[in-house]
Amino acid sequence: MILASVLAFMGLGGQEMVFIFLALLLLFGAKKIPELARGLGKGIKEFKDATKDVRENIEEGLKESEK
Repeated sequence: MILASVLAFMGLGGQEMVFIFLALLLLFGAKKIPELARGLGKGIKEFKDATKDVRENIEEGLKESEK
């Protein structure tokens, strides 16, 4: 799902996404694709958490500097 939304954001149409999916299926096999998607999801979650922490630290620093 995430991969499809990323590819759609890049301006790829339905045919291109199907072609890429089939190429991935041939390269990695049906058993590896869920593992790759799971790893991608974990990486995105960690990135979002790190971004949230940085944003909170910056906002906290701004509030302290205003006092």
